[in-house]
Amino acid sequence: MIEDGAILSDEGRILWVGEGNDPPSMGGDAVDLVDLEGRWVTPGLIDCHTHLVHGGDRAREFELRLAGASYEEIARAGGGINSTVTATRAASEDQLVAAALPRLDALLAEGVTTVEIKSGYGLSLDSELAMLRAARRLGTERAVEVVTTCLAAHALPPEYRADRAGYLRLVIDEILPAAAREGLADAVDAFMEGIAFSGEETAQVFAAARKLGLPVKLHADQLSNLHGAALAARFGALSVDHLEYTDADGVAAMAAAGSVAVMLPGAYYTIRETQAPPIAAFRAAGVPMAVATDCNPGTAPLTSLLLAMNMAATLFRMTVDEVVAGVTREAARALGRHRDLGTLEDGKHCDMAIWDIDRPAELVYRIGFNPLHARVVRGRMIRR
Repeated sequence: MIEDGAILSDEGRILWVGEGNDPPSMGGDAVDLVDLEGRWVTPGLIDCHTHLVHGGDRAREFELRLAGASYEEIARAGGGINSTVTATRAASEDQLVAAALPRLDALLAEGVTTVEIKSGYGLSLDSELAMLRAARRLGTERAVEVVTTCLAAHALPPEYRADRAGYLRLVIDEILPAAAREGLADAVDAFMEGIAFSGEETAQVFAAARKLGLPVKLHADQLSNLHGAALAARFGALSVDHLEYTDADGVAAMAAAGSVAVMLPGAYYTIRETQAPPIAAFRAAGVPMAVATDCNPGTAPLTSLLLAMNMAATLFRMTVDEVVAGVTREAARALGRHRDLGTLEDGKHCDMAIWDIDRPAELVYRIGFNPLHARVVRGRMIRR
């Protein structure tokens, strides 16, 4: 914490951070001085796990869950991810962008300057690529850095219900190479769960990703312990996400691999899970912990990172420092972008959030209140 600080930036990069009102001279160059009048400044917030691009909604499934249906029951009855697949496939790329923009705007209004967006609701070559193109376009429509992840191994599409091996071949031989060839994916993800893909299938997808030079991450141990955390760590995963049922071996494997544990309390809350991730074990093992919204139409229709921060503290008992680091420094690490983002230091992108608060705990403690004064993206001030 710097009580009386200043930040000097040029061409979108931070040149200097320190105490006092007089930053170092820029050799006679003109300096545009912005007085923040005592406000708090943090790195720009990073939402490192979202499914922002999709067609339709799943409000009906929300009603079914309220009536007692489980996530797995809904999925096995043809709902869940596949209902969003139908709506997404029916939407054009322009329609996907238009539908995602309000969700993105809600995040930006709370200080987000970087957002990860996954595919995974197309589950065909054309539709997966359309989702990734739409995600890339969002980064040109708004002042935000978009990091894209190919999640083609999200679910088994209806037309491949009797041919799991055939769909895996489609993902490995066609979708991933095309996404890599067109520069549409920064990483590859998979959903390893009883209702999705096995460890053996996930390993095949990850091996293909690594051959293409793409890092991996994994939805793991959300509904059961299939030892996904350990498998992801074996492939040097950037992050392993959800983790409600991760065991001690998984925690140790992640610590050894340096993988970030991404906490998604919005999904935990929405599906009314009762087993929280092993926060104390992650803490004791030195596993970095990030926090994200998991914004998606089914299990986390959440477009507030500030609310996710409160949930992480209230439901998972993370500390204020852990939560704030979880949406800045550790979130950047979860995306493999920690050399450029996530902290305020020399050489990094000048992405900041400016807050009307008296102490950082307010960012975590308040519910339904947004104290953002302005965002700074690549050195450019953007008012709310």
